[in-house]
Amino acid sequence: MNGKHLLFNVDKWIIENEQAFLPPVCNKLMHFSQLNIMFVGGPNTRTDYHIEEGEELFYQVKGDMCLKVVENGKHKDVHIREGEVRESTLKSYLSFFLSLSLSPLFDVHITHIPSCSLLFWSPQMFLLPARIPHSPQRQANTVGLVVERRRLTTETDCLRYYVEGTTDPLFEKWFYCEDLGTQLVPVIQEFFASEQHRTGRPDPDEVFRQPPFQMNTMHVMSPFNFKEFVDTQRPSLANGQPIDMFGAQFETEIMLYGHGPTETFKRDTDIWIWQQEGSSHVTLDGQEFTLSSGDSLLIPGQNQFQWRRNEGSVTLFIVQNPERKKA
Repeated sequence: MNGKHLLFNVDKWIIENEQAFLPPVCNKLMHFSQLNIMFVGGPNTRTDYHIEEGEELFYQVKGDMCLKVVENGKHKDVHIREGEVRESTLKSYLSFFLSLSLSPLFDVHITHIPSCSLLFWSPQMFLLPARIPHSPQRQANTVGLVVERRRLTTETDCLRYYVEGTTDPLFEKWFYCEDLGTQLVPVIQEFFASEQHRTGRPDPDEVFRQPPFQMNTMHVMSPFNFKEFVDTQRPSLANGQPIDMFGAQFETEIMLYGHGPTETFKRDTDIWIWQQEGSSHVTLDGQEFTLSSGDSLLIPGQNQFQWRRNEGSVTLFIVQNPERKKA
């Protein structure tokens, strides 16, 4: 097992691949396995909608994006931001700073500090349920994480265009998806060369196939401030209690782990670990990996590994298991 292709520092990897996030490519896969870990840039303006039987996780690293969805037959925009920027008063910030061991060196009266705000970036996270038509719209100078899984052989994807201002299909193609990055282009080209694109009306001689599954009737969640969520869970994490972020109603299992003794894990599916704070140690197939803040590690499915998380560790643990798939 080649650890070189499993362990990456996310920020460093993004910088090294920054040219890939520009047009015309706009995306780069970090891992292409049972889990597809990709980062996507912009700008792009799309009118096509993608439908798949798995879920997608979105996390904005830099800048904002808009995910257009069709929710229960209605168009809806979901704005996923790099940060509703978190505010903290200068007074409270300095009060914290002066409470540190250096505070005797300073002669500052907190009561005389004006009330003004400091701004902290705090990226948003969003989990898109399966079987919901969606169309990501991205701006220039943005980068976002997208996590999805390899398709089962029984699953089918669809690329669909709608009649403008409606949810009536204008043009669509169903296909087995092996590599979305390469398979979308010929379908998009076919649409732009079509009579449907020229007229904005469906082909009267074309009968759209019956979808192989029912569209999802769930209402999508609101994107949420990830760092703020972590802060609310710190007491549990400090006690060594892992946090299940989304629960059993999704096939995507996202756990937050704090510090803890060495534990043994094994999953049938891939696991992606992203160290948010502190450090941890993974022993996999005789290799030891040390993860510092910002590092990530892909653990291929069917591999047993040991994981020790140091004091102050906060780690994101991501699995997409189709056996948890909901009909």
